[in-house]
Amino acid sequence: MENETNKIERDLEEIVAFIALGKVIPFLGPGILGFSKNAESVPQSPEMLADRLAGLVAVPSRIRKNLWSASQYIENYRHRKTLKALLSQIFDVDLEPNDLQRWLARIPQLPLVVDVWYDASFSVALKEEKQSWGQIQGVSQAEYPGNWVKAYDWKDREVGMDAALAWQTVLYKPLGSVKPQKNFIISDSDYVEVLTEIDIQTPIPDLIKELRKDRHFLFLGCRFQSQIERTWARQIIKRSSAVHWAVLTSPLTKNETRFLIEQNIKQLDLPLDVFARKLFAYPSLALPLS
Repeated sequence: MENETNKIERDLEEIVAFIALGKVIPFLGPGILGFSKNAESVPQSPEMLADRLAGLVAVPSRIRKNLWSASQYIENYRHRKTLKALLSQIFDVDLEPNDLQRWLARIPQLPLVVDVWYDASFSVALKEEKQSWGQIQGVSQAEYPGNWVKAYDWKDREVGMDAALAWQTVLYKPLGSVKPQKNFIISDSDYVEVLTEIDIQTPIPDLIKELRKDRHFLFLGCRFQSQIERTWARQIIKRSSAVHWAVLTSPLTKNETRFLIEQNIKQLDLPLDVFARKLFAYPSLALPLS
């Protein structure tokens, strides 16, 4: 039976080969911030964000660890504007991209990146490296009825979706972002609107559906412990290639294990910073770190 070290090296070789062909879509979760220089300045998981919100506004103890319910409570009892202001306070910080984010931004053929957290650090990394790029962000139906997304060019100007067709790299932020316009999909009511339509893919732009075809997703800094996390990942990778990878340390929950098997996602069981160093050192894809 193949040992774990050999399996990881074989998977890494496969990942690097597909990156060189422009066939890999990085799927970034909050955990990618864990080894940023000022990582402690922003939450790195839904649980940490829920705890941060509960430290700013009184939230019932039974829901203070549940991000989506805590956000809904604040929205109901303190108004949506208060929730947005708190999220802006938490995420509107000077967060420098880490080495892995910069390395990913330097990939020559990088048609699509998915980022499911509310910080703007990867957009900063792209600004340092590229001009032909922009981002598509999910927006709340409570604020923009009938609209699922907004698009912004690399200078943070709102543009029509047609403009995105010309970008060499699309940064897809399905949950929104603090920058440039403080878009947040976070409360239970936000998710009710999205998840009602997600099975038929309505909230996902046609361009994203096109770019994911025949490509492989590489999950970095993601967990799949909650149903919401699994649902988003499942729907975004739908109708792409048959094989994906996740850098994910054990132990896994039963739901995570089941999800990886169901979606044919290969687990690379090692810390993200260790994976990053292996990636940086890979001889056939030598991209500069600075």
